[in-house]
Parts: sequence; structure tokens; C-alpha cells
Amino acid sequence: MMDTFSFSIPQNVIFGSGSLKRLPELAAKAGGKKAYIISGPHLKKIGLVDKCISALSEAGIDADSFTKTEGNPSTDTVKEAAEGYISSGADFIVAFGGGSPLDVAKAVSVVVSNGGDITEYEGVGKVKTKTVDIIAIPTTAGTGSEVTAFAVITDHSRNYKLTVGSEYIIPRYAILDPELIYSVPEKTAAACGVDALVHALEAYISLAASPFSDMFAIRALEAIGKNIRAYVADRSDEDAAAGMLLGSLFAGIAFSHARLGDVHAMSHPVSAYFDVPHGVANAVLLPSIVEFNALADTGKYYEIYQAITGEKLERKDFLPEMLTYELINLNSSIGIPADLKSVGVDSSYFDAMADDAMKSGNIQVNPRKTVKEDILELYRKAFVA
Repeated sequence: MMDTFSFSIPQNVIFGSGSLKRLPELAAKAGGKKAYIISGPHLKKIGLVDKCISALSEAGIDADSFTKTEGNPSTDTVKEAAEGYISSGADFIVAFGGGSPLDVAKAVSVVVSNGGDITEYEGVGKVKTKTVDIIAIPTTAGTGSEVTAFAVITDHSRNYKLTVGSEYIIPRYAILDPELIYSVPEKTAAACGVDALVHALEAYISLAASPFSDMFAIRALEAIGKNIRAYVADRSDEDAAAGMLLGSLFAGIAFSHARLGDVHAMSHPVSAYFDVPHGVANAVLLPSIVEFNALADTGKYYEIYQAITGEKLERKDFLPEMLTYELINLNSSIGIPADLKSVGVDSSYFDAMADDAMKSGNIQVNPRKTVKEDILELYRKAFVA
């Protein structure tokens, strides 16, 4: 008998080349008079933030911007951005960039609407009132943050990545314009692409998966598997860029409903302690954890392998280790470092990192039961290729 499950997709999502031009229309629908754009220094430097400001200005909507968001955004960044929002007199937020600006925007919306410090809202269900409206415009194909109810922020005082989860922080509108991801640097495209793949893969094998989440997860795996190499090779490849952006979107919907697993539980400490980009940390850990979880495979590894390779293979001819090898080859082909040592991780921190990983709720839905010693062994295995 099928388990009961529930789902909702409250966002309004617009997808397509050139769809950034619809930003003023959505701002008007949200009743916005002045925007506060939260982005990063790279997008400011290459002129995309100014393009966003111009699009709003042409519709008579003023905008201020905050472009100091870093790769692993901190509680201090959230505080500074929130102060900027309040002093600007804005009444809605445009989250413009990769996962980091989107996470900061969500955190800012919580603080300016509910008061206090973002650390007070760690966990799920701590946000009690509606937050400021967010229009999310991703400029990377990776996080799916434009459709998720989570924000991840680094608390440097304890070398910890805290998660805020609330339906109130889901962006009201999302604009997915493939033209905006043409200028992504190659390394960023690779890391973000594998991040999206991990979202889909972990959602698909999660103990909290449902027919609804599975539908989005498998379509995400197909889109990413088909396009990731071509997109990393040439970010201006229109079809590959659109495929990756769609795959990231579907993966975001999937893990919003099914959660994730050991990869994300273990990657957050890697980023918190050593400032490793989130997608890189996920990618480096992925093969070892997929191998670990193979013992609990119920047949989904075969489906994942077919989805990402496009290979028509008889089930009887498939072995779970084939998926592990495929992921190792994918990482290598797009320039992902081979191990944790290569990205600057110090193994003397493994015990503290394992303690933090075990605090993650994602451990509870990982398909294979995981204890601290398993986490330690997985860190050791991923340390040197």
C-alpha cells in the first residue's frame, strides 16, 4: 500500500530566454514601490545588477542594492544587508544571483519582518509571521533556492552552517532566464551543476521520497545528465544552459518535498570550517557516499544511472558500483577536485565536523542508517583519492 504524502508549489515561476524583462510586471503584481536587490560582487562587476536596476527604473520603480554577498554567506552579512534594507525604505526584495544571494535574501526577509537576529530562527517553523516578498532570479544552475523553503547561513562564531526552514521564506515569484547563466565561470558552472545533481539524487533515494518528489527528481537527473558536460564546456550553449536551469529547478522542487541525505549533512561542515564552495564539497563527497548507500539500494540506483547516462541497459546487467564510477568520471571530466585534501580540508577537524554533520536532519532520511563512526570513515575515505 502506498504511503500518504502531501505537496504544494506556492510559487509563480516564469521560465524562458529574455524573461528578465518581466521583472517590473512581477514587482507591480507584488505591489512593490521600491526594490532592494541582494546580489554578489561578480554580478555587479559584469553589469548584470545594473541591468536589473535599469529594468525596474524603466517601469518607474526605484532600487537600491547590496552586493557584498560572499560564497558561504555569514550571519554578519545578513545583519548588514538587513540594516541596508531598512534604511533604504524598500518594500520588496529582488534576490539576484546564485544560491548565496538567494539565501541572504531569505534570511533578510525574516529579520526585517520578524525582528531579532537570524540565529534565533535556526531550525524549522521558528518564523511566525509573513515575510517581505521576494522575487528570485537565479544566475546559476545549481541550488534551486528559488523554489525552496530553506536558507543556509554560516555562523563563524561556531564554524557552523545553520538552516532556517519556513514556508514564509519561499520567494513569491521566480524568474528563470537561461541568458543570465551564460556568463558563469567554468568552475562555478561545474560545482553548481553537480550540486543540482546531488539535490536530485539525494531526494530520489531519500526515505522521505514520494511519487511527487520522485517525478521531479528523475526528470532533473535526466536534464542534468544530458546537459552538464556541454554546459560546462560552453556556458553560452543555449540548449544546455536551459536544460541545466530546468534541471536545477526540478531538483529544488524534489528536495523541498523529500529532503536530502548524508552528502549535504557532511558537506556543510566542510564549507563552514574551510570555506569550500558548497557545490565542490558536495561533489567531492558524492562518490564515497553513493558507494556507502549502495547497501540500502532498492533499485533506484539503476534508474539514476540510466537517467544521467542516457544508456539503455538491462537491469540484470547493472551493478551499483557502476553509478559510483560514473559519478567519479563526471567529476573528473568537468574539473572537480578528486578529494577533500585537494580543497584544503585538514583531517584533524574530522571529529568536530562529524559531530556537526550528525546534527543535520538530513541524516534521518538518508537511505542507510548512519552513525558518527560512519561519518568519520566517509570523511577519511574522501580525504585522499
